[in-house]
Amino acid sequence: MNVMRTGMLLAFMTALFMGVGFLIGGTGGMMIALVIAAGMNLFSYWNSDKMVLNMHHAVEIDESNAPEYFGIVRDLAANAGLPMPKVYLIQNDQPNAFATGRNPQNAAVAASTGLLQRLTPQEVAAVMAHELAHIEHRDTLTMTITATLAGAISMLGNFAMFFGGGNRENNNPLGFIGVLVAMIVAPFAAMIVQMAISRTREYAADRRGAQICGNPLWLASALNKIARGAKQIVNEDAERNPASAPLFIINPLSGQGADNLFSTHPSTENRIAALEAMAQEFSQAPAPKPARQAPSEDDEPRDDRPTPWGRDGASRKGPWA
Repeated sequence: MNVMRTGMLLAFMTALFMGVGFLIGGTGGMMIALVIAAGMNLFSYWNSDKMVLNMHHAVEIDESNAPEYFGIVRDLAANAGLPMPKVYLIQNDQPNAFATGRNPQNAAVAASTGLLQRLTPQEVAAVMAHELAHIEHRDTLTMTITATLAGAISMLGNFAMFFGGGNRENNNPLGFIGVLVAMIVAPFAAMIVQMAISRTREYAADRRGAQICGNPLWLASALNKIARGAKQIVNEDAERNPASAPLFIINPLSGQGADNLFSTHPSTENRIAALEAMAQEFSQAPAPKPARQAPSEDDEPRDDRPTPWGRDGASRKGPWA
């Protein structure tokens, strides 16, 4: 079913891309857009994950340089019955995370240094479980390719004036009006598509992520902290590449302090409410055991107790040190 939805979405995005090309350059512009869209679809299928990771300067880590963070992902993947994804770290103060990859066998998860510094071990586990849920549902291919094509459509609309001004008499029957429509409508159309795929899938990933980590309230608390951090801290890489915003667990563009009319994410308050309702369901039945039982903040600290930040959890120096 997800494969069919992905194919339909790609077809729609390609048609939208061709429509913008027609408005800008008539029949010739539409054919050029078709060739570009076909090439982008093929390229994105194989390389979109690498593009997104490079956009955000993500660095791959392993058990030797980040044993606790890597171990959390490994144990959660085993709990979910998924292949071990590649694990990346983003040097960014804004707490956030995302998953990417064309299938579970070629997937990657990435967390920011801000996430590991500001969240408890339980909350980190919940966030990574959410990202693994996206991988399990095969959302990562759809979301990553859509982000790539949406960025291209937005760029095409923004440059419509430059490319369409001299080609509006014969090939383009809509003329200058078509160019203006492309400039205005294309970026909004791309954002609407992103919004549609992201909003519906976030709720499903929240629920499955809570099941993987074993406690919906861990994810609810994490979402609250991440949302507050995103409003206070600007993610410069995300601002330069806004089409990648739907990949993140919380909209990374909120750092600008302005309301986003076409938000690609559901309301954080609604997501937290859904998780709290799920916690009530869990309380009425034996909760699944978490993949890695993180230490409680109320426990007495012990030097031999591992956390995602090393054995001295209070120091929070980070697994990247």
